[in-house]
Amino acid sequence: MARNTPVVVGGIAIGALILIWSPIPFLLALLIILGLPVVGYLMLDPSQRRRLKDRRRRQIGP
Repeated sequence: MARNTPVVVGGIAIGALILIWSPIPFLLALLIILGLPVVGYLMLDPSQRRRLKDRRRRQIGP
């Protein structure tokens, strides 16, 4: 299991709970769930964004 897998699974579980049992409207809950990663990405420095993009380009295999 990858190092970030438990974090991703926990985020999905919390997001599902917010969508199902939350008294806040559906669209607001969806905005919160989708907005957090965007805000996190925008908080990165340009060099950190570049490293993240480089990591995405790498593929498994030869």
